[in-house]
Amino acid sequence: MNWNWFIFGTILFTAGCCGLAAYSYLSEPRRLRNGLVINIALLSLVGFAATMVMAINSRFLLVIAIIVLVMVVVLLLMLMAFHLVLLLWNALLVWRREGHNLGNMLTLLIAIGLIVLSILDTVERQFFPSWLFYSITVFVNFCWFYVFITGLNFLTALVAYNRWRTHKPLQYLIVLGAGLIDGKRVSGLLGARIDVAIKRYKKQVAAGQPAPTIIFSGGQGRDELVSEASAMRDYAVAHGIPESDTLLEDQSKTTLENMRFSRKVIDSRQQGRPYHAMFCTNNYHLLRAGVFARMAGIDANGIGAKTRLYFLPNATIREYIAFMVMNKRRHIIVMGLALAYTIITLILGAMHILKF
Repeated sequence: MNWNWFIFGTILFTAGCCGLAAYSYLSEPRRLRNGLVINIALLSLVGFAATMVMAINSRFLLVIAIIVLVMVVVLLLMLMAFHLVLLLWNALLVWRREGHNLGNMLTLLIAIGLIVLSILDTVERQFFPSWLFYSITVFVNFCWFYVFITGLNFLTALVAYNRWRTHKPLQYLIVLGAGLIDGKRVSGLLGARIDVAIKRYKKQVAAGQPAPTIIFSGGQGRDELVSEASAMRDYAVAHGIPESDTLLEDQSKTTLENMRFSRKVIDSRQQGRPYHAMFCTNNYHLLRAGVFARMAGIDANGIGAKTRLYFLPNATIREYIAFMVMNKRRHIIVMGLALAYTIITLILGAMHILKF
């Protein structure tokens, strides 16, 4: 085999994939498709590494590659073996510490769904004819594969966007609101968002740069005694932020409105002058907030506050579902085509059995 041409082609392909991923991410980090191109680039790097190991024919490199491969396979097998236990354990933790609302039940619902699917799979094998079982299995496996691929791309885009940083002096920091405790107190999740803004504010001031203005964005819900913006400002002032360096946006009810109304506040002050801004939210919510910022036309990227580890799986699944709903037309078309294929195979199988 002519390794020179093969290696040259692999290098070109890998460089092209990595270049595309870098361009997509650096030109606009607030895009969901960044996850897809980054994953393609990572796969191309894995392929390039494997090609080099085979071309160099080094026993040491081969042993290292085998060890890494075995570790990855073992990790995947462990996740497959204990995924139900992990989901149920996480659901129990979230229920005990965060409450019993529907938003905190996602890992539990997924675990129940997997158990039901396992039972149905056993029933299908015993009572359904092979052609019917095959068609249904193909459709279910396609759905799982589609969820896996779209979920992986979402996770990659989310992690990549959480790594985005800017060191430019900021004129505005936008803190996105969240629900209040007892209708008036800042929750732990919301406090983490404010703390990130406070940290960036103090860091900029300590560097001898002008203090940024912190915009607290969040309206008053039906079960809240004060607006989220007002409660957030009180929290920030109590933690050393001068009230003169804060602004309130207390009309928004959604993340998209957070961005749109905050942009109006900034535009009214800037009068067309350029500015640098950053929004603050929790790390699991960062990508969707960035997408809404782009939709609102606001020139701002985000910084994510750390979230307690036990809460991350449930919150991340919720964000993934939200993205699926945002792009529901695309997913409906894909699932519709898969369902149409399944129906056609069912009809053909029935016709074959009935000898039409």
